[in-house]
Amino acid sequence: MINFLANLLTTASLFCGFVSVILSLENHFTFSAWAIILSVVFDGLDGQVARLNPIPSGFGEELDSLVDVVSFGIAPSILGYVFIYKDFYAWAVTALFVYLVCSVFRLAKYNITPKEKMRNYFIGLPTTMSGGILASFILIYRKQDHLQIPEFMPGILSARFTPIIFVVLVLLLAYLMVSRIRYLNLDGLKRFLGRKTIPAVLFLFGILVLAAFYRKAGITLFTYFLIYLLFSPFVVKRLGTQK
Repeated sequence: MINFLANLLTTASLFCGFVSVILSLENHFTFSAWAIILSVVFDGLDGQVARLNPIPSGFGEELDSLVDVVSFGIAPSILGYVFIYKDFYAWAVTALFVYLVCSVFRLAKYNITPKEKMRNYFIGLPTTMSGGILASFILIYRKQDHLQIPEFMPGILSARFTPIIFVVLVLLLAYLMVSRIRYLNLDGLKRFLGRKTIPAVLFLFGILVLAAFYRKAGITLFTYFLIYLLFSPFVVKRLGTQK
């Protein structure tokens, strides 16, 4: 029953990724980005449910990786390209293909790595996080014409630089996915926060709900992902010194 529920959540994540692609092709970019974010949620839930089973399911692990390719590899690439580039650009296609290849390599490497070596961390940025970062980036820049940019900020925040910023972000995420940098997994996060895990999650969720009320959910999510991206390796290193 646990395996069935975990696989059902994984399938829900796949559905969100599939819907994201359809919405991107229909130019519904906001909903497409949110579909990827929802896929991130389902991906996290299926992992937690699967851990309740003392006997790991090989089928579930393979299914999860295949779904991640669609939801966090293909879907964000199509969303970013259709939203930002409109017309064909070979350099953008190349960058996004590199991102897709790195996400596939990342997942293949994860599948063959002994799980005891990743008790508290992942080796390389998880595809879930990279897909979430790109989706939240789109949520921010879909309203960039309405952003209140301070006069002292450089012109790089203007709309004409968005394609360049996006490609740089895509290539950075591609590199981090296949790097040897260690990033926290949920078990490591629980170990680091201890009894504060649930209050911390509720606090972050409360901020997100409040941000959504003020239509700032995109930048809030991007901030969450960015904090994970920047500080997670340092937390992993600290956990390693506590052994």
